[in-house]
Amino acid sequence: MPATMRRLLAEGDFRLRLAAGGAADDAFIDEPLSWAHSSDLADPTPWLEPGQLLLTDGAQFTERNDAFVAEYVDRLLARGVVALGFATGIVHDRIPDALAASCDRAGLPLFEVERRTPFIGIIRWVADVLADERRERLQWSLDAQRAVARAALRVDGLGAILLELADRLDCWVALYDSVGNRLRVPGLAPVPAELEPVVAEAVARTLARGSRAGLNILDAGDGITLQTIGQRGQLRGVLAVGASEPLDAAGSDVVESVIGLASIALEQRRNLDAARRRLRTGLFELLLAGVIDVADRTAESLWGALPAEPVRLTAVVGEVSGQALLDELELHADQNSGRLFFAERGGRILLITGNDEFDDLQALLLRHGLRAGTSGPVRWNELPRALTEAGHAGRAVSREHPFILFERLADEGMQGLLAASGGEAVARRILRPLLDLPLRDREALAETLRVWLEHNGAWDPAARQLGIHRHTLRNRVAAADTLLGLDLEQFAARAELWSALQLIDPDENGQ
Repeated sequence: MPATMRRLLAEGDFRLRLAAGGAADDAFIDEPLSWAHSSDLADPTPWLEPGQLLLTDGAQFTERNDAFVAEYVDRLLARGVVALGFATGIVHDRIPDALAASCDRAGLPLFEVERRTPFIGIIRWVADVLADERRERLQWSLDAQRAVARAALRVDGLGAILLELADRLDCWVALYDSVGNRLRVPGLAPVPAELEPVVAEAVARTLARGSRAGLNILDAGDGITLQTIGQRGQLRGVLAVGASEPLDAAGSDVVESVIGLASIALEQRRNLDAARRRLRTGLFELLLAGVIDVADRTAESLWGALPAEPVRLTAVVGEVSGQALLDELELHADQNSGRLFFAERGGRILLITGNDEFDDLQALLLRHGLRAGTSGPVRWNELPRALTEAGHAGRAVSREHPFILFERLADEGMQGLLAASGGEAVARRILRPLLDLPLRDREALAETLRVWLEHNGAWDPAARQLGIHRHTLRNRVAAADTLLGLDLEQFAARAELWSALQLIDPDENGQ
């Protein structure tokens, strides 16, 4: 129990009496004392600390006016002094009226200390109680840390240590993973609904910094402590502890021990997740090879059945940094058993979902700033085709269209596939001599070639549409033949030129 004025008043040997500044049932009487100090200085505040009890025999008030007394009391109150003890029968026979009036005005408790009560006895009593309290808190901390260590040996060690921490601190506890998701632990009280947005935002900011840190938040009268788990640049999560007041040293020691054990547990989980992802990659290779029954049975024994046919394959585009996406996919797969299978192959992350369930993943990928191409619906034995389709769709993504379905490319025909496969670069190389011409000549020759090709190489109708003689048209086509190095008498050359003109508009992309 802490040292308080209530306990000090209850010590009959001291014979203390409340003289001014409050009543015996006021809240101040239960405020913990940090120390007791005696001084007769006119201004003792430079040597005082908040929470202390000041004892004096009043020598400083001899021949002092009321203004001095009022300023003295105000200084004590501003310094955070809990109470003032005044000894009578030494310098003053009774407490000066000006001092009692100033304490009443300021609300500073004033106690009368009889002459027979030595100050050293009160100071020793406070020191002994504080020492006993420190020993009790140290023993409590050691017992709590032993209990937490024993909890870590249980089957669900991570959940067990969180439950033990919540019980020992009598508060709510929450553990967030490296992507800010709160881990669900059966039996653990949830974060209060009104505080959850505040905590989630603070956790997100802490993880975004990527460095080890502790953070104290005060909201709605609750003290919230956040502590990161893991090393700088490799944070494994954040532990949040909510109590009615900030943790003392003993409570902080228990939290630190939990962080150490949680770090080990999360690291073990991370290693297990890495092994599971390697196994996913192996199962994906089996699926590609058509060994579907074996892959399905293995997946079901570990995660649940594979998504039901027809399925879609989504290929994530670009480099994925860190483990955040993989951690979130693992969590999503656990929470949606039988609806998502993912694997890593050739440096790419591949997602397989049911035909109508890939939309949910788009929001997940968008949060990580990623793009993806998705295949059309296929059966499991058609997975190689889905892989090819997803690759084609992925090459067509852009900032404006971060997610592309293969059906969209298919609707655009061969031109869509050519565009998705990087055909524009080839088209630009084919048309480079044309693109190097002056704008007017380039526009005229490009228009001539388009009209001629649209009429399937027929001279007369093309010449009529262009408003030129057919011989002029022949001369222009022959010039293009020589300029581009193509034999436009051949169908293959005409088809290649047509495709290049569809992929690039020479009027807009000349230089």
